[in-house]
Amino acid sequence: METFLGIDYPTLWYLVVGLLFSGYAILEGFDYGAGAWHLFFRKDLSRRIAINAIGPLWDANQVWLIIGGGALFAGFPVMYATMLSAMYIPFMLFLMLLVLRSAAIKFRSSEEMTWWRKTWDIVYFVSNTLIGFLLGVVLGNILQGFELHANFEYRGGIFFTFLNPYALMTGLTTLSIFMTQGAIFLLLKTEGKLHDRLSYLLKKGMVFFIISFAITSLYTLTFLHGVTDKFKEQPIFFLLPVLAFLAVANVPRLVSQKRYAHALVFSSLIMAFLLMLVAFQLYPVLLPSTIDLEYSVTIYNAASSQKSLGIMLTIVLIGAPLLAGYFLFLYKTFHGKVKLDDTSY
Repeated sequence: METFLGIDYPTLWYLVVGLLFSGYAILEGFDYGAGAWHLFFRKDLSRRIAINAIGPLWDANQVWLIIGGGALFAGFPVMYATMLSAMYIPFMLFLMLLVLRSAAIKFRSSEEMTWWRKTWDIVYFVSNTLIGFLLGVVLGNILQGFELHANFEYRGGIFFTFLNPYALMTGLTTLSIFMTQGAIFLLLKTEGKLHDRLSYLLKKGMVFFIISFAITSLYTLTFLHGVTDKFKEQPIFFLLPVLAFLAVANVPRLVSQKRYAHALVFSSLIMAFLLMLVAFQLYPVLLPSTIDLEYSVTIYNAASSQKSLGIMLTIVLIGAPLLAGYFLFLYKTFHGKVKLDDTSY
């Protein structure tokens, strides 16, 4: 098997896909979180400012989803096909909500009628909230595993199987961290009464996150079989949950000191550490089978050819610095407080 720096190609591509989806969760997460607060803003002006805060960024942040999906399809086509077959309903809902969210951002301020704006406000709020929730539901189902038989044949239910208790808890936890991060981001972009309102909402959001995170963590440790086995085999990785909990504890401290930029960094680190935990827990499995572990989708039985992975890794080495440079330029260009003008949404 081909290797680079002593790491085999499927493992490297596993890291690449994980990095891309982590980037999507962190950058697009605060966009979804900002939208999930939308109806909590009472004035039309406040809602316009909140939308304009993410206006130059939201479509660029979705690049991470497109590249991540393409990387998953190119590197692990079996995983791509199996997961989308098993989770067909949530993924179709996810795509529909993405379309509605984009339409709400573009159409909301195109007319002056109150009913028009309120309708799109509701669409925007519901779509952002459900997207954040559904992403957590998908993650919760992956952690629990699927009813996969020989040849990766999915034998589970189609409609409501994915709405199991653990997936619902993971969905709420994901939504709560998005809302916390979204409120912190909006505090960096706003001032005046809206800024004061967000300070109040952020406190509620942090309570929501801490409670949901604690319950989901307790359930994971209690009911998910073998969740601590790998940590016993490689104790060094106990650093990941420790760092995650330290990051969780640090966010309220930074918020109380009004160091919102630092709080945004640490809220992003929470997501990064938690996703690292997921990656470490699953590796080398991509989709566990609840029927028999031999039927699980792994990075080795789902990977493309060694030659294909080698070519794509070369493309990643070239494209990654360009992508990083583009986002640094984008965020530097649109930093600072939001000001409404003729080009605003």
